[in-house]
Amino acid sequence: MNNWTRATSIFISLILLPLILVAQSVDEEITRSRETALIQAIRRVSPAVAGINVVKLQKGPSAYRSLFDDPFWSYMFPETYRRVESLGSGLVISSDGYVVTNAHVVENAAEIIITLPGGEQYEVEENFTDALTDIALLKIDARDLPAARLGDSDKLMIGQWVVALGNPLGLFDVGKQPTATAGIVSGLHMNFGHKRPGRVYQEMIQTDASINPGNSGGPLVDAGGDVIGINSFIFTENEYSGGSIGIGFAIPINRVKEVVEELKTKGRVDRSFDTGLGGRPLDRYSRNYLGISHTRGFIITRVDNRSPGDRAGLKPGDVILEVNGRIVSTKRDILSVIEEDLLRAGDALNLLIWREGKEISVSLELGRSG
Repeated sequence: MNNWTRATSIFISLILLPLILVAQSVDEEITRSRETALIQAIRRVSPAVAGINVVKLQKGPSAYRSLFDDPFWSYMFPETYRRVESLGSGLVISSDGYVVTNAHVVENAAEIIITLPGGEQYEVEENFTDALTDIALLKIDARDLPAARLGDSDKLMIGQWVVALGNPLGLFDVGKQPTATAGIVSGLHMNFGHKRPGRVYQEMIQTDASINPGNSGGPLVDAGGDVIGINSFIFTENEYSGGSIGIGFAIPINRVKEVVEELKTKGRVDRSFDTGLGGRPLDRYSRNYLGISHTRGFIITRVDNRSPGDRAGLKPGDVILEVNGRIVSTKRDILSVIEEDLLRAGDALNLLIWREGKEISVSLELGRSG
C-alpha cells in the first residue's frame, strides 16, 4: 500500500469513525427509550413465574351402573374416577424451590407439575394450603432458582401501573414463558367476605389488567418489579362468558407473606379457637319472656367454666346482638364474622350484648380449642 492509499484510509477512518459511534449511540438511546419501567419490571419477574398443570381425580358412576338403579349393579359396577386436567399460575418466592399459588388451583390434586420459563418441569413434592385465604405453598426439588422480589402492598396507590403475569388459557405451554398484561390499580381494600364456599377474600387489590382463566396464582407486579399481589379471581359478564372484562382481584402480598411463613414453618395455619358459649337464635317467645325489643340476636344458654366466655363475664340469658359491629342471630353468624376477619386464638371479639334491659359492650378473647 503506497503512502497515498494509506493516507486516504486514515482520513476516511477519521471521518467515518465518529459517524459510526454517533449512530451506535443513537441506536442505544432508542433502545433505552423503548425499555420502559414496565418492560424492565416484566423482565425482572418473568423468570420466577411458573405455569401449573394439575390433574384431579373426579368421582363418578361407571357407564354400566348408570343403566340400572339397583343395589346389585351398584356393587358389581362401583363408582369410578376419571382424570380431570386444569391449569393455573405460580410464583417462585425462594431459590430453594418454594412456589406460591392459589389454593383453589391445586385443591384435590392427584398430580401437580410446575413448568418454569424455558420449559423445565418439576413435580410438586409437598403441598401446603390455607383454604380460607386461598393461598397454597408448593415445594419442588430444585436449587438456585430465580426468585421474585416481594413488595409492600400497604403502600399501593389507586392509579399506579401494574402488570399481571401468568398462564392464561395455557399459553405458558405454547411460548414457554409467562404472558404479560398491563393495567392500573383500580381499587384497594375490597372486601367480599365468603366469595366462594370456605374462602374469604378481604382487603383485595382490584386491577383492570387483563386476567383470564389460568392467571390464578400468578403475580401482580408494580412498575418497580416488586410483586404486590397474587391474582385470584375476576368478575365476568355472565356465567357463560369466563373472559376478562377488566375487573380482576389479587390477594395483597403482605397477607401472602404472613400465611406463607406459617405454612413453611408449621405446614398449616392454625385456625382452631374456642368461645365456650352455647345458645340459640332469638325468637318471638324468648323476646316476650326477656322483654327485649330487638328482633335479632343470639341467646346464650351455656357458658363453660373457665372458658373465654366465662373470663369475659358472659352469663346464660345474655343476648349477643352484634359481633365486631355485625348483627348476629345464629352460631353460624358468629363463626362467619370470625372467619371473615381471619381471627384466631388470642384475637379479640367485640360483642354488643343485651342484659337486663341494657346494652353492654364486652371484649371476648378467643381461646384455643381442645
